[in-house]
Amino acid sequence: MKTTKNIARLAVAAGLTAALSFGGVMAPVSMALAEGGTAANYVPTATTTGNVTIAENTYAGTSFKGIQIFKATVTQGKADADGDGVADENGAWTEDHEKTLSDIQWATPEVENAVKGVFAEDTNNPGEGATAQDWADYIAGIVAGNAGKGFKVDADSALDKIAKALEKLTTVNEATGWINSSDGKFSTLSAGYWLFVTAGVSDTANTTTGNTDAYTSPIFAIVGGADVNAEPKKGVPTVKKEILDDADADADGVNIKTSKKWKDIADSQIGQEVNYKLTGSVASNYATYDSYAYKFTDELSNGLEYVDGSAEVYALNGSTYTPIDGTNYYVTKPDASNNNTLTVEFKVDETDNGLKDVAGINDQTQIVVFYRAKLNGNAVIGNAKDESGKPKKGGNPNTVTLEYSNNPHAQGTGKTIEHTVADFAFRLNLKKVDQGTEKGLEGAVFTIQSADVNTMGKYVASTAGEFGGSNVVAGQLVDVPSDTSVENLPDCVKFTSDNNGMITSSGLDAGSYKVTEIKAPGSNKEYTAAEHFTFTITPEYSTDGTMNVKTIGASLDSPRSDVVLGELDETAGDNKLNVNGDSATNPADGVINITVGNTKQIKLPLTGLNGVTFTWIAGGALLCIGVAHLIRSRKRDDGSEE
Repeated sequence: MKTTKNIARLAVAAGLTAALSFGGVMAPVSMALAEGGTAANYVPTATTTGNVTIAENTYAGTSFKGIQIFKATVTQGKADADGDGVADENGAWTEDHEKTLSDIQWATPEVENAVKGVFAEDTNNPGEGATAQDWADYIAGIVAGNAGKGFKVDADSALDKIAKALEKLTTVNEATGWINSSDGKFSTLSAGYWLFVTAGVSDTANTTTGNTDAYTSPIFAIVGGADVNAEPKKGVPTVKKEILDDADADADGVNIKTSKKWKDIADSQIGQEVNYKLTGSVASNYATYDSYAYKFTDELSNGLEYVDGSAEVYALNGSTYTPIDGTNYYVTKPDASNNNTLTVEFKVDETDNGLKDVAGINDQTQIVVFYRAKLNGNAVIGNAKDESGKPKKGGNPNTVTLEYSNNPHAQGTGKTIEHTVADFAFRLNLKKVDQGTEKGLEGAVFTIQSADVNTMGKYVASTAGEFGGSNVVAGQLVDVPSDTSVENLPDCVKFTSDNNGMITSSGLDAGSYKVTEIKAPGSNKEYTAAEHFTFTITPEYSTDGTMNVKTIGASLDSPRSDVVLGELDETAGDNKLNVNGDSATNPADGVINITVGNTKQIKLPLTGLNGVTFTWIAGGALLCIGVAHLIRSRKRDDGSEE
């Protein structure tokens, strides 16, 4: 009678374990033995071997191993077409949860010792003299109350402890219950209760995601009867990087964390702080890990400068961001010593258990890092170039990877594919020319101001220096008091044309700018300053993250006879300044070329000033004589009439 109860209990345990392995849904377990048909067209049939397939369809090269725990005769219902109580030779088996076990024995002495060692400290264990059947009954009772939920086995649960102990075995071999498979297919295994784990992950990254593989959580299965078809119980983490354009970040009422405007490409001004976001997932079998290493590595290009202390780390569950205390992770500031690389790491070592030290993390949690960086004087203008000079993704890119624990029972790590975002900047080349000869004019002074809503009126710095108590870099927006007169503008916002008539401003953001000529060229006022004008940089980006020659342009606020987009050919008299172009001449490089013409003031020379004065006097005298003569003539005529 005791044997029958133990068989029944082990059947329940096996059914629970199968449920953990293949879906977490328990169904009634059949406890009938092979004593004749128990349902129409089915008859319990005993088996001594079985087949297992672990379907690893994502990572070629990942291998698995199977370790048998208990040997047993496995009984399962098989189709009986004619109802004579004899199963059809090729009849279909019923569902896996209807398997039952009998004649239970330990698979090997090594396995027996390892499993017993897991529960050695438990005063309620069956003891050394107990049979395999007794131990199966004991394990069934523990598992029934402490099993992991769903597909995954919880860390430190009974099943997890058994798996850890068995994975450490080195003395078992194929003849004694240890089977390796390079493709996850196991044929004619000895019937009974088995553990399947990852033997080795693929060295080849997935062709779609680029991520390397992770180890599966333990798979426990009853082998015998119907073939076992399982999928690895794992979920390889992913990482995503995004950038928030300054125009979107500065808009009224924007919440940086919940904004829907995060994307792969943005553009910004030299010196302007830009928001970045790193989002990583954790393994779907996270519950199986008792420690979990997790590390973001973000390499910034030389044109980007990390804003010190700006990194903030959150656990995102659903739509709720929960700050993670800084004592749980380590931040490495990017600088010249580490190739301008930012790292945010949850370490696993003698004192740290990585993410497992943070409460509230589960397999649905995302780890999010926010930080800020700004373009500096090394910023690339327009597209970055590859070795052949062709445009590549990102004017000023930064690239993140995520390294994560990939083995629940060891300290191995996997790595995600790189994810890159880009921050673009632009340059204005403005040429001051004589409108008649089209030759460059030296000494014209201009200011450039932002005409965008969020930065309206701020001046673009022309040179590096100190202003307002802080260091200014060329191209940076400077906030000069609005009541400052032209004469009192600081030199750092004045652009003066060189001997070729050129001024240059690098590191401009996309958007609108107002250009004002505050001093005409020349020392004796022979030129008149051009009226102020506004131009707009409107970039578009291709799907691969590069800027296409046909998709970036600048526009002027209105047609002008003295301002033109592009460059003139310096042919005197061709009057090209009345042509208003529709694009810059080399937009693929992120450069906007504008030509501004000046007209000379015409001043005829006035020589012989005394002669001129005499002429005025003589003319006046003649005018007076003429008027007097006219009056006398009128009086004489009037007298005659009388």
